[in-house]
Amino acid sequence: MHKKRKYLFFLTRGLYISWTLLLLLVFIIIVERTYTYAKYIAIQEAKTSVNKDLAYRTWVASHGGVYVPVDKRTQPNPYLSHIKDRDFTALGKKYTLMNPAYTLSQMMHDYTKLYGVKTHITSKKLLNPKNKPDEWETLALNKIERSRKQYYELSDIGDEAYMRLMNPLVTKKSCLKCHAFQGYKVGDIRGGVSVAIPMKPLYKDALKSSLLVGGLFLIIWLAGIAIIHYFIKKTYKYIDEQEEMYEQYIYGLVSIVEKRDTYTAGHSTRVADYAERIAKAMGISQERIHILHRAGMLHDIGKIAIPDSVFLKPSKLTQEEYKLIQEHVIMSYEILNKISLFDDIKEIVRDHHEHYDGSGYPRGLRGDETPILAQILTLADSFDAMTTDRIYKGRKSVQEALDEIERLSGKQFNPEIVQVALQALKDVKIEDIHHQKPQNMLERERFSYFYKDALTGLYNETSLLKDIHIVQNYKHVVWISLKDFHSFNKNHGWNAGDELLISIANILKKTFSKKSMLYRFYGDNFLIFTNDAQEIQQMREALQALFKDKEVTIDIKLNTIEITQDLHIENLRDILQKLF
Repeated sequence: MHKKRKYLFFLTRGLYISWTLLLLLVFIIIVERTYTYAKYIAIQEAKTSVNKDLAYRTWVASHGGVYVPVDKRTQPNPYLSHIKDRDFTALGKKYTLMNPAYTLSQMMHDYTKLYGVKTHITSKKLLNPKNKPDEWETLALNKIERSRKQYYELSDIGDEAYMRLMNPLVTKKSCLKCHAFQGYKVGDIRGGVSVAIPMKPLYKDALKSSLLVGGLFLIIWLAGIAIIHYFIKKTYKYIDEQEEMYEQYIYGLVSIVEKRDTYTAGHSTRVADYAERIAKAMGISQERIHILHRAGMLHDIGKIAIPDSVFLKPSKLTQEEYKLIQEHVIMSYEILNKISLFDDIKEIVRDHHEHYDGSGYPRGLRGDETPILAQILTLADSFDAMTTDRIYKGRKSVQEALDEIERLSGKQFNPEIVQVALQALKDVKIEDIHHQKPQNMLERERFSYFYKDALTGLYNETSLLKDIHIVQNYKHVVWISLKDFHSFNKNHGWNAGDELLISIANILKKTFSKKSMLYRFYGDNFLIFTNDAQEIQQMREALQALFKDKEVTIDIKLNTIEITQDLHIENLRDILQKLF
């Protein structure tokens, strides 16, 4: 995977995780606040209940207590027997005094039955043993004695949670009527009113709210994920389009490089294919094989900067020219280095001419100092060079190339890669035409630096030696030679001689179609291969007219080539001598 795609992959995961964690955090905060609010509601209910109770108690206390009819529920309070006028009879009915604490206790009992809120009036110095404090109330009484303020907290009663609150009862003058004998004075904390609000209903409401919020957040989360996915998909598409655009651009440059020379045509594709075969046999991951394939396709991109005089030279290079050719790996690296899309292949391309023994270039790396993918590409590149015809050297068969690679194991190539390549490449099928010879008129024009006569624009004898596979398809061959041309140059000057040669060449170009092959041969001779006898006659007439008043004579010889002959460089001169 390309580096940008890797970054985007991790960015995508980061966005998904960040979005999920953000919503989860907000959801947790909201749920926590919901349950906190449930506790707040419980506290407020507890305070309201206490305030109600105290308001009622204050009203009763302000009247010194209340008298109520005696019945089963309101029996005379035995703890008020010390009060002289505790009971009286009026209108035939008996009444008894209810002190504030007792009436409040009665009301709390009824309230608990009706609403489930547990209320209790209690004290350390009990007037009524039934008001004995429990463990939490004892703790709360101690705290309110010191702080003289309300105390509340969550606490369990049995198996259920309650919000428990203790409100201090401050002794007033009216309280001394019943409690003075206990030693209380005005202003003393005489006990407290205890309230316990059940949390279960409130927690149930909080759970419902949390589930509702959770459902809403799930929708928001899904919407966010969809939006992130949409934009990430668009970004991937953009990167793919950019990658495709850049690769088409670079592959276009590769195509330009390969069209400069028949030998390089298809070279990059073949090298990429051979490298991929080796990498698969070595068990290299598909992702790295893809990187290697791209490197193979672009490994010679730097050759676009090599001059034609070196790049297209149809013979062995000099030492200086070979050094110039070596620069193509650095040029390739510099081209790819300008585009981040190729960060994963630029070093492979730069190092694909390094040798295992350190004798390669450009950095002279040794052994595993060269990246393994570059080492594979080195072998694949060499294999294609061995199995491809060059003008100055014929190609090897697949087996001959593999034998050569095996001989170079440990020197030019990594021995481990060699052993794999011997099996991976043994079944490669080499196309019949893998050479540097021009295949058509367009390709011959590219080689004009080497194959064309600079003065006349006709092909030269060097080109003829490389066109044997073409000229044997012609029926007629015409030999034109000039007599006394040396004297003409001496008498009229070299410029006049050049003009005469150009005039001859122009007549040949004008007379013969593009299908014919026209050569300037060894200075003042011309050679023509054609299938059209009528064009030969037209040429003869035009040349005779040109030389009518010239001191130079022209000798035109015509013969026929047997197309069944197997023409070679070695026998071409002999055949021409016999013909003319």
